[in-house]
Amino acid sequence: MTTPEPNHTTGFDGHSAWQLLASARSVLIATHANPDADAVASMLALHLALAEVVPVLISLTGDGLVPSNLTFLPAAERLIRDPATVREAPDCIALLDCADPSRLGPLYHLHTHWFDGHIPLVNIDHHITNTRFGHVDLVDATAASTTELIALWFLTVGVTITPDIATCLLTGLYGDTLSFQTTSTSARALELASLLLRLGARHEEIVNNLFRRKPVSTIRLWGAALSRIHVEPPLIWTEITRDMLRDTGATPLEGEGIVNFLSGTEGTVVSLLFYEQPEGWRVSLRSTDSLVDVAQLCQRYGGGGHPRAAGCRLPPGEAARRAFLNDLRAMVAELLATRSPSR
Repeated sequence: MTTPEPNHTTGFDGHSAWQLLASARSVLIATHANPDADAVASMLALHLALAEVVPVLISLTGDGLVPSNLTFLPAAERLIRDPATVREAPDCIALLDCADPSRLGPLYHLHTHWFDGHIPLVNIDHHITNTRFGHVDLVDATAASTTELIALWFLTVGVTITPDIATCLLTGLYGDTLSFQTTSTSARALELASLLLRLGARHEEIVNNLFRRKPVSTIRLWGAALSRIHVEPPLIWTEITRDMLRDTGATPLEGEGIVNFLSGTEGTVVSLLFYEQPEGWRVSLRSTDSLVDVAQLCQRYGGGGHPRAAGCRLPPGEAARRAFLNDLRAMVAELLATRSPSR
């Protein structure tokens, strides 16, 4: 297969993207490390759509992790759980919900040369910080989720959306909008949700797994994290340490919803969750004010995301964390000061 020249446009070139993938002998479908519902559901929707036309599909998250509440998704059993077992270079790559290849974490570090431009790559994402690194970029920061973009793409190129694919697509929409609560929820997103339901998406199964069912270890971890909250207006934050994970028997992925739970606490504008990792802190941030773009700050620290939801990594130690909090506090104060006194 001939490698095309990069097409770094903001246009939605869906037919070129589909042709590139569907004509490949093998396709690597991957998403970022520490995956959420939108990331995993995007991969599985594309995997199911390509399964009939591509001889070899290799699908995995950047770190091989899949949250337990997403294992209900169709084809989840086909996901590879160890990036180190993926050794042969693919004919084509699809990166989904991934603003930059480095966000893949372990998979990127194992095969950095795969992402240097010699393997054709389709980049499908809705993060405003996406670096447009694909040979074909399907990027729209106005979309509520990457699965929203994939649904539109499938409709554009004529992919049959089966009940299994519809279930994956609706799961991503539900996950990234917190069941249509976020400001990114648009009329288009709601219309697509309605269409996906008509096409057979299994609504109750999605809701039960995303928002109801949870292991006891999750409850214990949340209790431990919430008992450590620091209210420092305009910030509220807490942490998940390795000791907490050991004591509760939880995995890091079980704490992903805590930062959203803290968001909106009276007297605060930004919520944070610090995850202690061997190499330092991983930070998730949420903003409840349109003036406060947390992705802007995260970019200074090598991270990114959305204006209201972003993340980054910090060096280990309390000093690094406190410096970040001070930087964030100063940024929030500066941004809020631009608001008209009459508002």
